[in-house]
This record gives sequence, C-alpha cells and structure tokens, in this order.
Amino acid sequence: MLLGLERTDDRLMAMNRGAFGDVPLTTLFPFLSPADVESLRHAARAVDAARVDGGGVEWEWAPQHAVFPGTQPWTPIVLGLDVIEHATGVDQLEFQLEVVWTDRGRLAVDAAVIVACWCDTDHATHDVDALRLVVGEENSLTGAFQTGAERVIGWMTDPRDADYWRVQAGLPARRHCQEAGGSTTGIACGQATFVSRSMAASRFLSR
Repeated sequence: MLLGLERTDDRLMAMNRGAFGDVPLTTLFPFLSPADVESLRHAARAVDAARVDGGGVEWEWAPQHAVFPGTQPWTPIVLGLDVIEHATGVDQLEFQLEVVWTDRGRLAVDAAVIVACWCDTDHATHDVDALRLVVGEENSLTGAFQTGAERVIGWMTDPRDADYWRVQAGLPARRHCQEAGGSTTGIACGQATFVSRSMAASRFLSR
C-alpha cells in the first residue's frame, strides 16, 4: 500500500475534464483494442453509478502525457478522477482512481481513499488506504483499471463518516481545533503525521 507518500500537484499542467465518454482513450493509450476500450468504459460506468448522491463523475485526462515525459519531480497523470464526498462535521472524504506514469516509464493504476481535514492549524490529509498496480507482464491496463475501480467502489459503499475511516487507519480521535489553538469550527487531527497538499488535488509520486 502507498500510505504516507510525499505528494505534489500535477494540476499545474493542463488537464481536460469531462464525462468518461469524452475521454479519447485510443489517443491516451494507442495499444488498446476495441474490447479493451469497452472494458475501461464498463469499469468507469460502475464507478459513476456508485456515487451515493447520483451525481456524475468528472474525469480528467492529459493528452500530453500519452507518451512518457521522462522522470519528473511530479507524477504525470494520464487519466483520473477525484471524487469528493463531504462527511459530517468539517472533514471530507476523497476517493481517487488514476492512471499515471512511474519514474521508470511504466504505466500504473493508483487508487486511494483519503480523509481530508479543514482545520486551520492542521489543514492536511490522511491516506487511509491505497493501491498501486504497475502495468506489465502480470497486470494489463484494463485488468489493473478494473481492480482499481472495484476497490474505489468498495470504499464508496462503506460508511461516509470520516470517523469510521480514522478508526480504519488507526488515527487518533478528532478533537476541536480550539484545543490546539486553531479555529473553533475546525477539527484538528491529534499527533498523526500529515501529508500536506491541496485539498482537491492530491497526487501520487512513484515509489
């Protein structure tokens, strides 16, 4: 699992956004067969259908990353989504599914569930669970994407209470930020180790 990774933001690069049907899959992944394309679309539809509020999922893709751009200080994202679910209190949950390049020029599928805290003093995130599948001899892109999608769907069907996910990660219980010298409406996260990043744009660095 990829827990506690250093993060950076690839959204500094131009990203296209829209429904999965708008994603130019054969441009991003020229090696895909028609059956592969349908497999990816089927998995994406399942993720879209798993939204509790019934809202559609906005996907992001970067045609400039269809070819490996070389080792970068950030992770080149080819395709992905970041589903944000607002939980009780001021915490929120994020569910991510991405196809990225590793620093060795291999495609990988990353999936993660994240508890995000809006506290003024500890504005940061906790990776509760994460998965990386590198595409290669053992994992096809379609197989890895299907597995990642199933993992994200499973996470999204679990309780929406951020406290539930804190327990799963072994994180300390929430306490009011006022006790930590912060906002009276925010939530601090105890003495846990934080991974700072933009609330809506967390991204994996390769292992």
